[in-house]
Amino acid sequence: MVTVVIFAMIAGFLALQLYRVLGKTTGQEHPLPKSAEDRGVIAPLPRTIDATPEPREAAARTIDGGAEQGLRAIVSADPGFDVPRFIDGAKQAYRMVLDAFWKGDEETLAWLCEDDVRASFAEAIAERVAAGHVLDNRLVSIERAIISDARLEGKRAFITVRIDADIAAVTRDAEGNVVSGSLSDAVPVHEAWTFVRTLKTSDPNWKLADTDEA
Repeated sequence: MVTVVIFAMIAGFLALQLYRVLGKTTGQEHPLPKSAEDRGVIAPLPRTIDATPEPREAAARTIDGGAEQGLRAIVSADPGFDVPRFIDGAKQAYRMVLDAFWKGDEETLAWLCEDDVRASFAEAIAERVAAGHVLDNRLVSIERAIISDARLEGKRAFITVRIDADIAAVTRDAEGNVVSGSLSDAVPVHEAWTFVRTLKTSDPNWKLADTDEA
């Protein structure tokens, strides 16, 4: 019983963290431009990780032209929606979901994902466990996050974020031996994650509704 309560407290804290960062009103909203088992497909040319990576200049563009109309519809339905804050929250959610998946933390995934996505993650985790494999992955950096699509379907808002990141990935067996991958090389990945929220309801949280390669 104590364990159940602890898990509930942790999950509640994670949901609150996402609420604080995904689209919460700040009072400084930025207007839109007037008229834009392991996902393991590894790119062939890995990038060596530097001990002290140099900071990279953040990209100024955060919205693709094709997403502007959908974002205007979402802002019209929810005037408190804030684009820069949502993008920051999407990057944090990306880190949290990946970390939970790599660790096999299905309790956290249940709070962060829609049922279909959670079920897909759970299936991949089960296959990994059956194979006796453990992931020793690390998100090195998120190079860019751009809203590539947005739409409003009734009261449900969908926002797709293209994320370019560097990930160091290692798969180990039950004895800790490396089966594949390397923690000394970062592999660039390009993904499109779609988040969904039902507007004008008591639930303020955005959840992961779909993942795809970008």
